Amino acid sequence: MDTTTITIIGMGIIFFILTCWAILDVAHKDFGTIGKKALWGFIAFIPFIGFIIYFIFGYKKGIKPQNPTPTTL
Repeated sequence: MDTTTITIIGMGIIFFILTCWAILDVAHKDFGTIGKKALWGFIAFIPFIGFIIYFIFGYKKGIKPQNPTPTTL
């Protein structure tokens, strides 16, 4: 394989990982309504630019739910 092919495959892997990260982040956060969460999830699915849009505009809009403290028996 030549360097162009390796570069394209490497960029594809990087884009795939960042897209998965954005989708998982949307899944873990609360955006207030299910409609807003669905919209950000849809945006994160857009190939090549969706994760960029999400991380610039939507990343700070969601709130991670607080983990309840574990109770001991």
